[in-house]
Amino acid sequence: MKQIFQGDILVIEDIKLPVLVISKDCFNKSGEIIACPIFKQGEPGALHIGINTAKAKGLVHCEKMKLFDMSVRGFSKLDRIGIEKLIDISDAVQGIFDYV
Repeated sequence: MKQIFQGDILVIEDIKLPVLVISKDCFNKSGEIIACPIFKQGEPGALHIGINTAKAKGLVHCEKMKLFDMSVRGFSKLDRIGIEKLIDISDAVQGIFDYV
């Protein structure tokens, strides 16, 4: 299986939308990933963060994260996002779980 990295944008078999990998590389080595869907349209907000790469443009829906077992799914890498945008998205995801 190809290595999957945090910040990769993937097209996953039987999933309509591309997804952004938000889980860390050490977790991804298990064969599972946590990813958020990328919608082409919608309103930006605290949990809907815009990305714009050469091959992917849209809003990452941070509240819709999902666990995927990549050992049983076909996938292809579409693109990657930069570290600055990855930090923004990671902060939004972390904010979902903060206590106060």
